[in-house]
Amino acid sequence: MKTRWYKDAVVYQIYPRSFKDSNGDGIGDLNGITQKADYIKDLGVDAVWLSPCYKSPNDDNGYDISDYRDIMDEFGTFADWETMLNAFHSRGIKVIMDLVVNHTSDEHKWFIESRKSKDNPYRDYYIWRDGRGKDKKNPPNDWKACFGGSAWEYDEATGQFYLHLFSKKQPDLNWENPKVRKEVEEICNFWFEKGVDGFRCDVITYISKPDDLYHAKWNEVVVGPRWKQYINELCRNSWDKYDTLIVGEAAGIDFKRACEITKEGSSLLDMLFHFEHVSARPVCSFSQKFTFLRPFKKILSKWQGMPEDCWGAVYYENHDQPRSLPRFAPTGKHRVMAAKSLAVSLLFQKGTPFIYQGQELGMTNCRYKREDYRDIQTINFMNDIEKMPFGKLILPFVMFFYKRYARDNARTPMQWDNTANAGFTTGTPWAKVNDHYIEINAADEMRDPNSVLNFYKKALKVRKDYGDVIRDGKYLPVNSGDNNVFAYIRDDGKQKLLIVCSLSPKAVKFKPHMAFYGERRVILSNTENPPMPDDCMKLKPCECAVYEWM
Repeated sequence: MKTRWYKDAVVYQIYPRSFKDSNGDGIGDLNGITQKADYIKDLGVDAVWLSPCYKSPNDDNGYDISDYRDIMDEFGTFADWETMLNAFHSRGIKVIMDLVVNHTSDEHKWFIESRKSKDNPYRDYYIWRDGRGKDKKNPPNDWKACFGGSAWEYDEATGQFYLHLFSKKQPDLNWENPKVRKEVEEICNFWFEKGVDGFRCDVITYISKPDDLYHAKWNEVVVGPRWKQYINELCRNSWDKYDTLIVGEAAGIDFKRACEITKEGSSLLDMLFHFEHVSARPVCSFSQKFTFLRPFKKILSKWQGMPEDCWGAVYYENHDQPRSLPRFAPTGKHRVMAAKSLAVSLLFQKGTPFIYQGQELGMTNCRYKREDYRDIQTINFMNDIEKMPFGKLILPFVMFFYKRYARDNARTPMQWDNTANAGFTTGTPWAKVNDHYIEINAADEMRDPNSVLNFYKKALKVRKDYGDVIRDGKYLPVNSGDNNVFAYIRDDGKQKLLIVCSLSPKAVKFKPHMAFYGERRVILSNTENPPMPDDCMKLKPCECAVYEWM
C-alpha cells in the first residue's frame, strides 16, 4: 500500500565512490557510508539516495551494471550493504537506490550471451541492427552517443551493430522484448524485498525506442514512444505493491507532460527530475554582468505551479551537475552567506528537496587540470575536440567551459576535515580532492555555530516545524524588483510565510510592490537583524530571511 511519505521528506544524495573510504584504498565504500550515518541523521534529512553500488566494471562510475543483484567489489560486500541499510533504517532514514535499466554493462551476462550469435536466446535483450552501405559497415543511423562518437558499435563476430546511447560499454536494453521487462520487474522486487524504500530511475524516458531506427530522429529517443506504457506495466507488477518513492530522471519532459506523469493515480512516477532550471542560459542587463538568476527564478516559479494532485522534485545540485556555488550565487567572501541563501530558496519551495553531498557545507567547483578529470564524458569530449582541425587551438576554450560545468565538479571527494585528503581516505584518492578542503570541511563547520552546515540543520528543522504549509501551501512568486532577489510566499490559508533570498554580492533594495503589514516575525535568517518586510527592504549581500504572519 503506497503512502505519500515523501511529501514531507528531504532526500540526501550520496555518491558512494566519493563519500567516505573506510579501508584506505582511495575509493569510497559502503562501510564508509555506514560510519557517517550519524552525521546524516544529525543533518535532519529523511532519506538517502545512493548512486549505483551494484557490481560494475566502472566505465561510467557504476552506471554500467554487470550484475543487478550484487555489490561492486570496491564498495564492499552484500553483508556490508545490509549493515548500511540497517544503520539508516534504525535511525528512521529511508534508502533510495539508483535504478539503471536503459542499458547494462557489456560485461553483463545477458550481453555476453547476446553477442555470441544472432540466434542466441539473449540476442533480443539488446538492440541489434544491420549496418548500411554495400558492406553493411556503416552505422544504421547518424545518432551520436551522449559520451561522444557514434551511438552504434560494430560487432565483428556477428556482423551487426548494437545501440549504445552512452558509452560503447553500455549497450541499450530492448524494452520491446517482454522478457526484458519481466527481468526488470524481478530486479525491482528483489531489492524491495531486501528493504529498499524506492528508486531514482536513470534516463527513464529513453527506455522505449522508435520502431524504425534507420530513419528515427534523436528527439524520438529522449522521450520514447512507449515508455509510459512500460512504466505503467512496471507499476502494476512491482512498484505499486510497495510503499516506495519512484523519482525519474526525465530529460525532455516539459511542464505539461510532467503534470500528467506525476498526477496521483497515474501509475507512472511519483515525481521527476527536470533539467530546465539547470539548463538556463545566462542573461545580461545594463546594470549587471551575465547572470543565471532571471531565467532561473522564472523557470523554478513555473514548475512550482504544478496542480495540487501532482508533485515535484526540487534540486540545485547532483552528481551530473556542477556545484550551485558559484553557478547561481557568488563565492569568495560571500560564499557562506550565499550558500545559506541558496539553502533557504531551495528548502521552502513546494516539492521534495534533494540535497547533494557537500552542498550542506557550501562546497564549490574544483580547480582541475586536464589530467585531473575522471569523467568519461569530459575525457571523451576533450579528446574528440583535440582530433578536430584546429582542435588544439579550440581546446583552451573547451577547458574554460568544463572548469565550470564538468560533472567532476560534483564528484570530488567529500571534505570531512582539514587533514590530508580532506579526511576522505588514508590512501591515494581515486579523484583529486578540491583544494578548498582546508577552509571548507565538515569537522570545522560542526564546531562553528555560524557555518553553512549548522545553518542547514536549522533550516531543515524550521521546514519540519512548518510542515503543513510547506507541504500543502500555495506558492506565490513575489516581484522582487531586482533580478538577484528570489522571493516567494507559501500560504495554506492557516499559515503564511514570506521567503526572501538575495543572491547578490552587493546590498540591494527589495521592492515587492506590495506591503506586508500586520503582526509578523522572523523565523529564520542568515543575519542577526534582517529587515522587516515593508514597502522597501534593504538587503545585505546574500541576505535571506523567512517571515511568518502571526
